[in-house]
Amino acid sequence: MEEIAWGIRNSNYNFLWVVRASEEDKLPKNFVEETSEKGLVTRWCRQLEVLAHKAVGCFVTHCGWNSTLEGVSLGVPMVAMPQWTDQTTNAKCIEDVWRVGIRARTDDDKGMVDRQKVEESIKEVMEGERRQEIKKNAITLQDFAVEAVDEGGSSDMNIDEFVSEILCT
Repeated sequence: MEEIAWGIRNSNYNFLWVVRASEEDKLPKNFVEETSEKGLVTRWCRQLEVLAHKAVGCFVTHCGWNSTLEGVSLGVPMVAMPQWTDQTTNAKCIEDVWRVGIRARTDDDKGMVDRQKVEESIKEVMEGERRQEIKKNAITLQDFAVEAVDEGGSSDMNIDEFVSEILCT
């Protein structure tokens, strides 16, 4: 938690960080006060509304499936920081398959992402050489997602078929 905090701060970008009440004691001492000019630490937010805002440049995510889909469907470039189970697979898709973000790499000795890697990852997505490609791919996937759920799209038709199947049995 401390490494993530300093990595976010050191990136020098404005930020919104949702930290559960049960995790607040893991933040560095005085972090909230020291970063109040650049950031907001809160216990909860309406994630979809935040990610849909045009001011959002990237989404640092643990890569849970819901968060991954929200980032993809809203065209937001991502910094992947998976912790367990399906999150590593989702991070692989974000970086290597869909190419809509990068994965913050762990320190091989400690198995943790240090503050420098967090900072570098955010800067790579926001201003690095791959920034344009990542953003373009994120927008392309967003367009595909919108198309799939629109009337006549693949998701729309699958839902209709599913409901018809249930009603017929």
